Amino acid sequence: MKKRSLNANQITRKNILANLKDKVIKSVYSSFQNNLKINDHFAVAVSGGPDSLALAFLSKCYSLKKNLKSYFFIVDHKIRKESSFEAKSVQKKLEKFGIKCKILTWKGKKLKGNIQSNARKIRYNLLFKECKTKSIKSLLIGHHKDDLIENFLIRLYRGSGLRGLTSFKVNNQLTNEILIYRPLIKIRKKALLYLSKKAFNFYVNDPFNKDDKFQRSRIRKFLEFSKQEGFNQNKIEKTIDNLEDANASVENYVFRNLSENSFYSKSQNKYLLSAFFFIAPNEIIMRSLFHCIKLVGKKYYNVRGKKVNKLINEIKKDKLPKRTTLGGCIIKKVAETVIIYAEK
Repeated sequence: MKKRSLNANQITRKNILANLKDKVIKSVYSSFQNNLKINDHFAVAVSGGPDSLALAFLSKCYSLKKNLKSYFFIVDHKIRKESSFEAKSVQKKLEKFGIKCKILTWKGKKLKGNIQSNARKIRYNLLFKECKTKSIKSLLIGHHKDDLIENFLIRLYRGSGLRGLTSFKVNNQLTNEILIYRPLIKIRKKALLYLSKKAFNFYVNDPFNKDDKFQRSRIRKFLEFSKQEGFNQNKIEKTIDNLEDANASVENYVFRNLSENSFYSKSQNKYLLSAFFFIAPNEIIMRSLFHCIKLVGKKYYNVRGKKVNKLINEIKKDKLPKRTTLGGCIIKKVAETVIIYAEK
């Protein structure tokens, strides 16, 4: 490395880490670091909003302190005509702070209908693909404490069960052997907004965040109104904590069911399920099947619960069709054994 480049890198490092002297930012970084136990290179999803810019800053500090290599990715869905310009603006802005971002561009058809859900799927697919290319096993995303509460209320409104209501955690094992981390999950948006303004004096406002046609936007307005009426959001957090304890107990039985009553062949990407697999309570069987189908089918999202329930009933009643497909998998029953393998 040339001497001029080395000096520039040292100055960038010094400038970034200098922000940690601020009391608020120091406290945020402490929480971030405690939630992140990574000792290998990792990737960071950046959008340009205050949450993700705070994540980019904290991740850069973490990589400098731990001497780890970090990759930063911006996804351009091309949903709005300004999206490409915004992605390049964020890229240029962060580059001044020594944070080099790669823009991942969606080249498929323009999204129509259920835009936020489809955009989320595209985003993760692009991020996973890039991580796989670079052999990255850890991906950091910017969900924070306010997102946790919003997500809980959205799931509650939809009638989600115990697992759905506790779906946001610090980390989740997903497809392609990539571990998603949410190191901001215990930090309020207000603190992240402060950090972004202090460190970058810049962030992008997504107009979709205030568009009432999206459920999440309406939930945010409901929460803001609730605050004015004296509603304490800490009560929701306490409820989520209690539900997570209950969910952990159920997951323990799911683990036992998978360990004792199934066999996974990694080389063949195939699951063999014994008859005992289907003796457990329905919730345990469902979650066990979610795991099997998600792993073999290499999907990010679980298949719909109604379809899995139908599958369970067909297996128990010996009425499973000769060729059943679900979540990118083919499911067959041979004698008392159920076989799950990937569609070609």
